[in-house]
Amino acid sequence: MSERKTRPTWAEERPAPATGSAVPPHEQRGGLPAVIEQAPRRQRRWRPRIALIAVLLIVGAGAGLGWVWWRHHQMQLPPGIAYGNGRLEADSIDIDTKFAGRVASLFVDEGDLVQAGQVVAMMDTRDIRASLKKSEALVSQAQRAFEEAKANLVQQQTQVKLAQQELDRTGALVVKGFATVELLDQRRQQMNAAAAAENAATQKVAEAQHALDAATHDVELYRVYILDNTLIAPRDGPIEYRVANVREVLPAGGKVFTMLDASYVYMDIYLPTAEAGRIRIGSDARIVLDAYPDRVIPAKVVFIAAQAQFTPKTVETKQERDKLMFRIRVRIDPARLKGREAIVRSGLPGVAYVRTDPSGAWPPNLQPSLPPSVSIAVPP
Repeated sequence: MSERKTRPTWAEERPAPATGSAVPPHEQRGGLPAVIEQAPRRQRRWRPRIALIAVLLIVGAGAGLGWVWWRHHQMQLPPGIAYGNGRLEADSIDIDTKFAGRVASLFVDEGDLVQAGQVVAMMDTRDIRASLKKSEALVSQAQRAFEEAKANLVQQQTQVKLAQQELDRTGALVVKGFATVELLDQRRQQMNAAAAAENAATQKVAEAQHALDAATHDVELYRVYILDNTLIAPRDGPIEYRVANVREVLPAGGKVFTMLDASYVYMDIYLPTAEAGRIRIGSDARIVLDAYPDRVIPAKVVFIAAQAQFTPKTVETKQERDKLMFRIRVRIDPARLKGREAIVRSGLPGVAYVRTDPSGAWPPNLQPSLPPSVSIAVPP
């Protein structure tokens, strides 16, 4: 019986590699040995990066905690000073038309800073100007009628004087017998007629004077109409909204612009009874805006609510909303806002500090330090 030959296995067919020799990747089955060798290398390559990221995170967290601690240490308040969060606000002013008309020109737009007395818009006044010219012509006509009436009065006054002289002479002649009584009566009638004519001429002068005054008043009225159709800014401040466009027809009282009064900038805060009760009208205050944390704006308390109320609904926690608070308004001095209208503007959030103890002193970090001023360019 012949011995059956068996086929050698794969490991027996291929000779074993020599010691220290590397097996080529294309000769390895499925490339598994190469993957196993590359994995430790990748792990060793990522270890320094992970360590560096961890160090950076630790340093960043430490710096953040240090800044929070420093900020809290700097903003520690001495006794006698209360504070609250709020937003800067400014009174809004509507620039409206007095009469119905068409918008002819707009000289400013939203965001522009304007000064009091600056022309911001012009209404169409062609019809009013035509009426003004007519009234000016009537004034000239009334002036000539007035001058004529005065001339007639002077003429009648001379007639009265002449009639009086003739009456006096005739009376003397009648006494001496050189004139008749009938002639004296005629002179007396002439005198009465001249006096009546003088009185009529005086009335004509007064009538002409009244007509001249009426025509002059019409001219002044139309000029006022034209001025009222020239819309001007009543205060210094920015234009917040532009409501109308050129060529639009607006009714009487139609709104063209809405501006903010930069001379009345304030912040409303809410304080509990224990703190609000020690505040008085005129108490010193300080405002620190989030946009300028290193600037301290001095202010004064101008309003204290007479009744307690809930805090605004913008307070997030229910615990805070349930507390009854008093609304306190602190206003920035208008003189300190000059040139800073574009920086200290409405809507900026911040913190207002109020001194409840008049004898207390402000800490060094709340000493006044205003933002730099910016000039307002006014168009010619």
